[in-house]
Amino acid sequence: MENIFGTNKRIRLGIWGLGRGSSFVKAAKELNIDVVAGCDFNPLMRDRFTKACPDAFVTSDDKEFLAFKDMDAVLIATFFTGHAEHTIRALEAGFHVMCEVTSFFTPAEGVRVVEAVEKSGKVYHLLENYPFTKESMYLADLWKKGFFGEFMYGEFHYLHDCRSLCYGYNMAGSPPVEPGYQAHHWRSWLNFHYYNTHSLGPVMKITGLRPEKITAFPNAVPLPGYLDDGAMGKACASLIQMSNGGVFRNLTGATTGDNHMGKRLWGTRASAESERHGLYLRIGAGGHTPQVAVEPQWPELGELADSCGHGGGDFWELYYFAREVLTGEPGPWGIYAACDVTLAGIMAVRSSQNGGIPVEIPDFRNKEVREKYRNDNFAQEHFDPAAIFPADCDKELAGRFNSVMLKLIRNAQILRAAFDGSVIWNELRDDAARLAVLKSVTQAEALLPEFFSARKEAEELLAAYPESLAAKPLGEMLALQMPELGASEENLREQLTKIKEKMTK
Repeated sequence: MENIFGTNKRIRLGIWGLGRGSSFVKAAKELNIDVVAGCDFNPLMRDRFTKACPDAFVTSDDKEFLAFKDMDAVLIATFFTGHAEHTIRALEAGFHVMCEVTSFFTPAEGVRVVEAVEKSGKVYHLLENYPFTKESMYLADLWKKGFFGEFMYGEFHYLHDCRSLCYGYNMAGSPPVEPGYQAHHWRSWLNFHYYNTHSLGPVMKITGLRPEKITAFPNAVPLPGYLDDGAMGKACASLIQMSNGGVFRNLTGATTGDNHMGKRLWGTRASAESERHGLYLRIGAGGHTPQVAVEPQWPELGELADSCGHGGGDFWELYYFAREVLTGEPGPWGIYAACDVTLAGIMAVRSSQNGGIPVEIPDFRNKEVREKYRNDNFAQEHFDPAAIFPADCDKELAGRFNSVMLKLIRNAQILRAAFDGSVIWNELRDDAARLAVLKSVTQAEALLPEFFSARKEAEELLAAYPESLAAKPLGEMLALQMPELGASEENLREQLTKIKEKMTK
C-alpha cells in the first residue's frame, strides 16, 4: 500500500548509537523506513533496542555494522566528538547519512565531511529537531509569507541542566556510567557553546538566514556539581551577526531555570515571543500596537508527528530525510546548513577562549573559504574523563562515584526545594505552587535514608581522594544539599516535620 510519499519503496536504516538513536524507531515506522540494524558498545542499549526491533541485526562492532550490506542509510547518534569520523566511514561504505548534532568537532573535520558528502553523492541530513516544533514551523510559514518583514533581532535559548548525564547514561532511569570511577565520555566536559543547534537552528530555519560572525564572552561561574571548571554547567551566551545584518542572541547552557524552547523574534513588521505560557505576536508594525495570543496549527501530518516524540521534531527530521532519498526533493538540513550551525558553535568557543573577540563563521559552500580551514584543528582542551581518580585508586571504592553523584544530585534538588520553599511559603501565589513545595517536603522525608547513606559514601570518597577531579563535584553537592551539614537524620526529619506542619495549618 502506498504511503505519504506515494511510493512503496522502503529505506533500510541502521542506527549507530542506540541511546538517542533508539528514540527514532517509532517515527521511522511511519515513514517508509525499516530499522534493520543497530550498533552500540553498551549492552544495556543493545538489549533495549532488541526489544523494540527484534528482527534487526545488532552488534557492538562498528566494522561489522558498516559491513552489513542489507541497509541503505545510517543514522549516527554516537558520541558527540565522533560524528565526523563516523559520517565519513558511513558515506565511504555507500550509505546515506543522518547525523545527530553536531556534524563535526573541528573546522578541519568539517572540510573533510563536506568533501566526503560531495564525493559520495549520497543524502546527508543533520538531525536538528527544534526547528520542527509546532510553534517554530508556524513562525517559519508566517516569515516566508512576509508577515514579520525584515529580521531585526532575536533571542532564543536552550537551557538544560545536564548534571545527571555527566554521571549516568541518557536512558530511562539514568543508570550510572560504568566503570563507576570514570565520567561520561563527553557530557562531563563539553563546552555548551558547541551544543548550540537547538536555539540557533530554529532561528535559521524560521528566517532563512545564516550566521556570519559571532562573539561570546567567557563565563566564569558554573553550577555546582560539574567536574573540572564546569564547562557543561555554565550559561553560554553569544551574539551572532546574521546574513541580513540583523543580530541574534543565542543562549545555551545549564542554569537554575531550564527552558528548552524560549524564543523572541523582532521583525520590521511584527514580533513574536514564547516562553512558558504560549505564543504571542505583536502586530501592527509598532512597539505599542496590539499583542495577541495565537494557537499555532500543525501543517499536514502534524498530528502524526506529534505522536512520535520531541514535540514532533523527530518525525519531521526523518520525514525530510526520507523525502529526499525517495523523491530527490532537498531537505532543510543538508550539509551546508549543517556546517553553518556547527561552525557557529565552534567559533563561539574560539571567541570565548579569546576574551570575546568577534570571529568569522565561514561559509563552507565556498571551496576557497574551505581551504583556509583545511588544517584548522582548533578544539576545546579538556580533562580525561577516564582519569578523574588516580590510576592506582581502589576500584571498588572509586567505582561508587557515579551512583553516589546521581543520588547526591537528586537529593540536593529535592532537599533544596523543600527548605527553600519553606522560606517563601507565605508569598506563594497559588495552590499549584504550594502543592509543588509540599510535594518536595514529602519526597525529602522519604529520601532521608538514601540521603545519609549517599552522604556517608561521598565523605569516604572525599577522604580517600581529596586531590582528585572527583572531589570537586562531591564537595559541592554535599554543600548544596542543606545548610546544616552536621545534622543527624533524626534532627533533619524533625526540621522537615515542622516545615510540613507550618504548610498544612
